Amino acid sequence: MHHVIEETLNQLQTQYPYQKEYLQAAKEILTSFDPIVERDPRLEKYQIIQRFVIPDRIIHFKVCWRDDKGNVQVNNGFRVQFNNAIGPYKGGLRFHKSVNESILKFLGLEQVLKNSLTTLPMGGGKGGSDFDPHGKSDSEVMSFCQAFMNELYKYIGEFTDVPAGDIGVGAREVGYLYGQYRKLVDRNDGVLTGKGLSFGGSLIRPEATGYGLCYFTKNALEKMNNTSFEGKNVSISGSGNVATFAADKVMQFGGKVLAMSDSDGVIYDKNGIDLKAVKEIKEGRRGRIREYLENHKDALFLDDPHKIWTIDADIALPCATQNEINEEDAKTLLKNGIIAVCEGANMPSTNEAAKLFIDNKIIYGPAKASNAGGVAVSGLEMSQNSMRYNWSREEVDAKLYSIMTNIFDNIYATAKEFNNPHNLLQGANIYGFKKVSEAMIAQGVN
Repeated sequence: MHHVIEETLNQLQTQYPYQKEYLQAAKEILTSFDPIVERDPRLEKYQIIQRFVIPDRIIHFKVCWRDDKGNVQVNNGFRVQFNNAIGPYKGGLRFHKSVNESILKFLGLEQVLKNSLTTLPMGGGKGGSDFDPHGKSDSEVMSFCQAFMNELYKYIGEFTDVPAGDIGVGAREVGYLYGQYRKLVDRNDGVLTGKGLSFGGSLIRPEATGYGLCYFTKNALEKMNNTSFEGKNVSISGSGNVATFAADKVMQFGGKVLAMSDSDGVIYDKNGIDLKAVKEIKEGRRGRIREYLENHKDALFLDDPHKIWTIDADIALPCATQNEINEEDAKTLLKNGIIAVCEGANMPSTNEAAKLFIDNKIIYGPAKASNAGGVAVSGLEMSQNSMRYNWSREEVDAKLYSIMTNIFDNIYATAKEFNNPHNLLQGANIYGFKKVSEAMIAQGVN
């Protein structure tokens, strides 16, 4: 390991010993930079590695709101503005009880590379709150979102920082957030993406991450293994937006989805998942996925989400949460003959699991590349807002397919350039970093 990388990781470990997600992401990214640090002395001269892994700023604020009983509630709010060398900060807002500084720094660091990979002019950031919208009424969610935006609006703008949705922040939350922003600044602009179609949103945005994941995987299967989704069995963890639209596209491409999950466990249907039923349960009545068994008597329910990786499948698409595939899960997948693991969630594989996939030369699509479809269409939404124009569904979908194809082609070419064609993770890290580092060097020390 180059001494600059080792020193930087040691410094982060000393300064942030309890920020395990951030340290995991930093280690995964920086250890792949060895070849380019050796090749480009400017990275050491201008301290680019050290500057790259530290966010520009972290904004932390309290959010005070009232519940339906009139009681005052208090939550933490954050915005991590990580790097804007190639464009305004761009990244989602996450509302979940697990949100903390470590998770948002990991997500922001990954977002910098992900946004660079799209080739669109977007920097990276992330934000959110430990507020959990589950079980809250619409009026409580609105109260919280308005209070959250009262604090956040000072730091964002269409040319400064453009948040979007993430876990816990869907169309309802984005609507409330944008409504309060518009009231506070007295203008309409493209400061939030994932908006409703009636006030500046883009077609294909809800489907974008799941569809983009499958477009990336399709390219990888064809160009690395000379195969396709046709006739393949697929396991997809999760049952939210990303997972359901990924399942939809897998089926369009001729694959069979055998299993999906939520935090309670896994449904396995040897006949292929009835996606309409899953959507009705999760979107229609916000139920639990075990309810699928009520009308699908051949299906099985496994009471541990990790058991989805024990199911014999050809392709795994983890779309739930970070670190859902550990080293033992990876060994099980490899034993069962998996040919591809492409990530729809953010960092769903531990570093140890990812290494196993790469060492065994299966297709491993890292999240920063394979789930970039969501932010890609968010970038397209920003463009449409600036032009005061909307592209058709077909036009946006074609642009999404082109972006995901280019991402695969670029990182695969980079992996081959460094004599490791099965290491798409290193290819993604290096290709994304090169654009950001060139911009940082060109703009001087600031």
